[in-house]
Amino acid sequence: MNERVTLAHGAGGQQTTELIDRVFKAHFSNPDFTADDAAVLTLDAGRLAFTTDGFIVSPCEFPGGNIGKLSICGTVNDLSCMGAKPLYMTCAFVIEEGFPMETLERIAAAMAATAKEAGVRIVAGDTKVAGRGQVDGVFITTTGIGRVMEKANLSGSRAKAGDAVIVSGDIGRHGCTILLARNEFGIEAPDVKSDCAPLWSTVEPILRAVPGIHVIRDATRGGVGTVLYEIAGQSRVGICLDAASVPVAPGVRGVCGMLGLEPLYLACEGRIVIFAPKESAPEIVKTLRSCPGSEDAAVIGEVTEEDPGKVVMLTEIGAKTLLPRPGGELLPRIC
Repeated sequence: MNERVTLAHGAGGQQTTELIDRVFKAHFSNPDFTADDAAVLTLDAGRLAFTTDGFIVSPCEFPGGNIGKLSICGTVNDLSCMGAKPLYMTCAFVIEEGFPMETLERIAAAMAATAKEAGVRIVAGDTKVAGRGQVDGVFITTTGIGRVMEKANLSGSRAKAGDAVIVSGDIGRHGCTILLARNEFGIEAPDVKSDCAPLWSTVEPILRAVPGIHVIRDATRGGVGTVLYEIAGQSRVGICLDAASVPVAPGVRGVCGMLGLEPLYLACEGRIVIFAPKESAPEIVKTLRSCPGSEDAAVIGEVTEEDPGKVVMLTEIGAKTLLPRPGGELLPRIC
């Protein structure tokens, strides 16, 4: 078989079958995986969450993951933030002619490993090959369906004055990792790796420990700062953020200091922001810190009635300032 993807691999003939068998069927095979036009699934009664997301990242491989791992985590985490246990996923690939088959294999292997970790099955998909220059390597779209926990009632419109704002760990690592992986600034920070991870095993324990959580949102494109503004707008509340309480890894803080970037606006791919009644915050933080990857969970602010739609930040020197609204092109562009 050719060691690079050719246009023939997307033409629907023998080469397409070989590509699917060698790469996708080999890695994604499970009892529900189908070669038919659609997977037929049996689901129990109850509420379902359904989501889709597209993934474009350059470079497609980076410290801590690759676009394949990212494509599973992104969709699994969107389901998880609605209180839904991820069950099934589909995936669609658009691959540039000439893309290395070895790299595609690593991407598929990462998807399979991450899906297994998340407890979700990839059941169907699609493959297209575009001409050189029409696609930057490979684009992936994933769609997922999950079953919502019985008492979960989560929405960006449910934050209330008096809620604590909690983050599940240090922020900005994914965005910083991608920025460094492009090697545009000549900065070496070997300790900075993407936080990319599936989060159902983090979300489920806190929902069981504290049923009254109002909002869970994963801080992906635009980071924690964008999430805070989204929730403030949806719920028509103000947010007071304590800058000194926001966990940032030393390597990320150092890179941001050199480049003049704000960690609050750098993407995360393994972090959630939680809004819940203040009295529940200690139990939530305790539960989070018992989950792998969430050891740095912290309360970073509170919801207020003042300044609806705005995020006010208490700086490390004790002054209050308005956190700038996210706008324009947020750097680094990760998708």
